[in-house]
Amino acid sequence: MSTLFSDTHDDNGACKNYLGKKIAQFGDFKFAYMILNKKNPMETLINTNYPSQWVDIYKERNYQCLDPVVFSALQRVSPFPWDESTPISSRQKTAEIFSHAKNYNITTGYTFVLHDHSHNLAMLSLTLNGSKSIDIEGQIHPNKACLQMLLANVHESITTRLRETARNNRYNPNAEKDPLSARENEVLYWASMGKTYQEIAIILGVKIRTVKFHIGNIVKKMGVTNAKHAIRLGAEWQLVKPIAR
Repeated sequence: MSTLFSDTHDDNGACKNYLGKKIAQFGDFKFAYMILNKKNPMETLINTNYPSQWVDIYKERNYQCLDPVVFSALQRVSPFPWDESTPISSRQKTAEIFSHAKNYNITTGYTFVLHDHSHNLAMLSLTLNGSKSIDIEGQIHPNKACLQMLLANVHESITTRLRETARNNRYNPNAEKDPLSARENEVLYWASMGKTYQEIAIILGVKIRTVKFHIGNIVKKMGVTNAKHAIRLGAEWQLVKPIAR
């Protein structure tokens, strides 16, 4: 994981406190600030006052790759409301995500969006604290401009600070790291071309169990349940790279 997306306790704590104070001026909200690498969705930074149990589940299962709110944000530049009926192109696990989220009163919210020059998606999502039934969109509407600027200012501040840390460590923050290894990409590529495990083994000159091993790693990295879903998700996220011939 790159330095930009590594967990830095001091920076995350300061950002969380700052966001908490600023957002409290507009209402009683829970919030989640997320940075997601659009070229490698497995790389994310999440700063939130959501319940820690939900955050652990979200990270462990790579829900950012399946979250309908994230998919909606990728296609927008303007803020938008969402709930458990928000559509998604990959429908697997959608119900599961909101099923878990319901346990923490996270079913309705409003998200602000920012796409930066480093191919990152930044999101600031707000949900109501507790089980209040007020109209979240109506409460946020008068403050939309202020909250959008808050996202822009926080994102610029934290990414600038993290890049400075990266430079001090003589690390190139612009270097892209592929989410899949070269061999995993080959396996996923040929699988996406409709090849069977046996055919992939012949093409790559390996045993079938080796192909299955790589498929297992791909499924685990993507946080999905099977190879078919990994192929579809790889295509949606443009993770599968053509094989040079």
